[in-house]
Amino acid sequence: PVLGLAAQKQLSYSTRGSPPLGRGPGPRVAGRAAAAPAPGGPSAPATPSTEPDPPNLPVLPARETGREPVNTAGPRDPQRVGEIRAVSIPGARTGLSTDGYVYLPPQYFQPGNEQRKFPAVIAMTGFPGDAKALITRFNYPGVALDEIRAGRMRPTVLVLMRPSPAMPADSECEDIPGGTQADTYFTKDVPRAIAATYRVATAPGSWGIMGNSTGGYCAAKLAMRHPEVFAGGVSVSGYLKAAEDVTTGDLFKGSRQRRDEADLLWRLRNLPPPATGIMLSGAEKGDGDFRAEAAAFTAAAKPPLAVAVATVPEGGHNYTTWIKLLPAGFQFLSQRLTG
Repeated sequence: PVLGLAAQKQLSYSTRGSPPLGRGPGPRVAGRAAAAPAPGGPSAPATPSTEPDPPNLPVLPARETGREPVNTAGPRDPQRVGEIRAVSIPGARTGLSTDGYVYLPPQYFQPGNEQRKFPAVIAMTGFPGDAKALITRFNYPGVALDEIRAGRMRPTVLVLMRPSPAMPADSECEDIPGGTQADTYFTKDVPRAIAATYRVATAPGSWGIMGNSTGGYCAAKLAMRHPEVFAGGVSVSGYLKAAEDVTTGDLFKGSRQRRDEADLLWRLRNLPPPATGIMLSGAEKGDGDFRAEAAAFTAAAKPPLAVAVATVPEGGHNYTTWIKLLPAGFQFLSQRLTG
């Protein structure tokens, strides 16, 4: 059935598979693999972001505009807790630009790592969202630091952003014909700008993406569309089909094919599976249609796509639920990232 926008933005997921993920502090989070990756096999068709950069494309690094404290106990020495840099991230291919934050883990500053390049994860808010909420409400850097210290997550650079580079419009991370090229911005421009500024790895398998609500939908969709960029995507209470309302406008310009390709279940059922990993996470009760949507997604998944599901027993479409699910998402991505 076609879900209304409110229902789409409050999804929950059922599980199947093997051992639990997410043994971090706080409520137990159960995660189960639904489809193991397999070497070789068909993969999804190429998309615009797989095109090579033009030879004369300028290198536009991120521009630092300030710093924010890491929310953790104890001294704020970068070698112990890392640093958060406020940045403006330009898009050489798209001409877009957004503000966000970059968290550099403590290992980035420790002696002996001066030449080391780190894996990176883009983390997105919901829409309209505020990237700073990923620091002040979610505490992404503090949760990542706890996971790194506990050995459950490899040292990773976090790029904290909102999901639309064309505010106040909601682009749903689409390349809109004749309009905002949000897909290309997040898959080509952002990694290029961050790699030109910080020591992050750029080889295949070194980037992941995650987010909540609209950001969760974007994370799953971009990872499925661009496995050559993202080794994994984590959707925290995300939805599976592009929202269309007054904030989005006409995303697809009448193209049924584009609309279908923005539907993640349609992609699973009609396109070759991509060689990436997707985690769906949410509350078993109180988070809309989460269980049914996840059951359909895991049932349709085939190798080489790997799918995992993480849940808390109950909770709404809110920060309290999402924060509990961050450790499992970090662990899932860390197991997939290289670099």
